[in-house]
Amino acid sequence: MEHAFPLPVPARGRMIYIDPPLWPAHNTVFSHLVSDTSLAELHGFAAAAGIDARAFDLDHYDVPVRRYPELVARGAVEVDGGTLVRLLIRSGLRIKARERSASLVHPLLARWEALVPGANGLGAELLNRWGEPHRRYHDRRHLLAVLEAAEQLSEGPPPRTVLLAAWFHDAVYRGAPEDEECSAELAGKLLPEAGSPEAEIREVQRLVRLTAGHRPEPGDTAGMLLCDADLSVLGRSPEAYRRYLADVRREYAHVNDADFAAGRRRVVEQLLEANPLFSSPAARNRWEEQARRNLRSELERPRPAREPQD
Repeated sequence: MEHAFPLPVPARGRMIYIDPPLWPAHNTVFSHLVSDTSLAELHGFAAAAGIDARAFDLDHYDVPVRRYPELVARGAVEVDGGTLVRLLIRSGLRIKARERSASLVHPLLARWEALVPGANGLGAELLNRWGEPHRRYHDRRHLLAVLEAAEQLSEGPPPRTVLLAAWFHDAVYRGAPEDEECSAELAGKLLPEAGSPEAEIREVQRLVRLTAGHRPEPGDTAGMLLCDADLSVLGRSPEAYRRYLADVRREYAHVNDADFAAGRRRVVEQLLEANPLFSSPAARNRWEEQARRNLRSELERPRPAREPQD
């Protein structure tokens, strides 16, 4: 859409901004709607305008061209795309590329190729699974975080079996108790195609199954490494931990608030009962103290109403 008037340069303040509808998708073009103040302000504006909550994408709403004039009439300030990005960065609300699942396909595929040369097809299949639309926490960002955490905890390169298990540990994810077992079975089905020997496959399956309870036996170095890497999110900064909680809530959007709160409380209490929470000294030194603060804070925090869903 072309404009017959110049786009204004915004002043600082509590405003909602929109860029021109130039981004093609679904047989139309889209604008981005953002706030320079808070996501709460953005969600409030979107709800009042009747924008589907599923149009929210981490730090903005995608809105089709047909809604553009109405949203401007409602008070959204027109800016060019570059100005909109700068406003997001200045506000601190901009989500970096590594926090966007879709941006991680090529970096993760490069990691897979280094781990299993010549099996790009299998790597692409796994990345497609990790990119399924119902995932909000257990997505490619989580896969990368587990791989990086395993590297941080290892004195040298992590064992190949641990890295393979990281790739498979949530390859099947439906939020069901049998997910880990199904993921282990998937490893048994697909790894022969990559030339993995039988002993390696059995070890990968064993490690994947351990992530169901995160309780490796003493002396199980590989199991401790994978389980601690999987739980490393608990030791993030308070802000990052809040984002993790929001993502988990979105994964369980089909569960009502009361049931979700009760189930989440049981999970947190079980985690706090574990002493220690992390199995290895390296993980305890890195994350134990912060993880316990985050978990206790979650129990003490009033449970908010469900946030808008993507």
